[in-house]
Amino acid sequence: MPVISGKRAFLELLKQEGVEIIFGNPGTTELPLMDALAAEPGLRYVLGLQEAAVMAMADGYAQASGRLAVANVHVAPGLGNALGMLYDAQKAQAPILLTAGQHDQSFTFSEPVLWADLPTIARPFVKWAAEVRRLEDLPRAVHRAAKTALAPPTGPVFLSLPVDVLNAEADLDLGSPTRVAPGLRGDRAAIATAAALLAEAERPVIIAGDAVAQRRAHGELAALAEQLGAPVYAEGIANTASFPASHPLFRGAMVRLAPAIRSVLDQHDLLLSVGGDLFTLSLPSEVDPLPPSLAIIHLDLDAWEIGKNYAAKAAILGDPKASLPELSAALAERMSAEQRARAQTRGAATRHAIAGERAALVARARAEAAKAPIRPLALLQALGAMLPADAIVVEETISSAPGLRQLVRADDPQAFFGLRGGGIGWGLPAAIGVKLALPERPVVALIGDGSAMYTCQALWTAAHDRVGVVFVILNNRSYRILKQRTNAMKGFAAQTDRYIGMDITEPPIDYVGLARSLGLRGARSAVLAEAVELVRSALAESEPALIEIELDRSYAPV
Repeated sequence: MPVISGKRAFLELLKQEGVEIIFGNPGTTELPLMDALAAEPGLRYVLGLQEAAVMAMADGYAQASGRLAVANVHVAPGLGNALGMLYDAQKAQAPILLTAGQHDQSFTFSEPVLWADLPTIARPFVKWAAEVRRLEDLPRAVHRAAKTALAPPTGPVFLSLPVDVLNAEADLDLGSPTRVAPGLRGDRAAIATAAALLAEAERPVIIAGDAVAQRRAHGELAALAEQLGAPVYAEGIANTASFPASHPLFRGAMVRLAPAIRSVLDQHDLLLSVGGDLFTLSLPSEVDPLPPSLAIIHLDLDAWEIGKNYAAKAAILGDPKASLPELSAALAERMSAEQRARAQTRGAATRHAIAGERAALVARARAEAAKAPIRPLALLQALGAMLPADAIVVEETISSAPGLRQLVRADDPQAFFGLRGGGIGWGLPAAIGVKLALPERPVVALIGDGSAMYTCQALWTAAHDRVGVVFVILNNRSYRILKQRTNAMKGFAAQTDRYIGMDITEPPIDYVGLARSLGLRGARSAVLAEAVELVRSALAESEPALIEIELDRSYAPV
């Protein structure tokens, strides 16, 4: 092999792993990498102006493409800034190689400015973390990192890259990538047990998790749901369209509060979770979300999630794409003629009930369409009716989201991306990553005003790289979700109508002015029809734009 520098070798290794884009924010320890990029036409560098935005862009790209995303940040403070969004990426199982420059190793024992033990900082939020100490180890480290990030269950990894390793030169064997095949089939005995339980169930229910979308298993799960005549819920904190929204058996997203989950599950005698979260809750409760008599079948690619909180009568470690057809076949063999007839009757009744619920939701949204200020439900319905069939929605609206999965069409596995981890500020930059991964599809980001201010620097990246996302800011001038939950406590705030630290007013933020200062076209509306038309027009332009929509600011139940 010819003599090659570490910085050039690193870029060659990334190209071997199929990487086309590096998301980054550079500092002094990244200068060798930036120098190498000046002579590298095969990789695109997307600059973000703050590390949290960089991390979320890489997250959106990884989720939308299913490929390895790469993010590069600057030593300890840069890594620290990225950690909140790295947490979200971990929860979303996004395959990301996060790297940070590190000081020259001859210098680090003196603990120079900005130095820290970087792998230790990253380790709680990644599958694997290491520092490359020798140039000779760089190929093995990069290939190991990429393999680990992409192996099921996927997730982020971290490498610290010292300056001296990147500047060193050697006759280096770059090696080659390894991919762990994801199509793991579930154990036959466990599938047989699951089929027997499903055949006997009188009132089964299905929770679809992100693994269904990630493994492109919509068709397989829909076939099983139709076979059972069972309703399907998306998991409560979903970051994908885990089931086609327009399917007549789709009942929307499971809520995150234990009493509400319990009221749903009390109606069923068997729960089939396909990659679903059982259950990450928003608040503690004296009510357990799971009825004690409810049997569970849990199929997942992540063994940690199976039986984590609730014992499963059938625990299947497997890929939904590979395992669901075998479960359907086993169920077909197991069901009697009477059980099949009962499933058909159950399915017809479920479809009828869901159709009624959807019609009532649309009617309520339309009834709110004439109200001013704009009500979130009316806006979601109007946007859902307007958006093209191939649109992708990236959502971080928090308190304005109820009803979104039923009202905004998301029928394919890449049609919807939401905030899984809960660390706000993800959605605005993530939409940029999604658009870069799927440039041929229109992308609309529905972002709450509070969330937007965490990573508003990403708007500059959208303008600079001409990433044609339409950012829709749903502005209620507050952290309304906090007001809602504080109000529910029935304490001092509810009695006095004083909510400390929850209003974004005095002065109000001019999001249109902010967008224009960062290079985007912007417009504002407080009228529903005009707001929807502004979004439609922005989509037609195929350029980045921001639409600020002024929403009703009320928070208490009516």
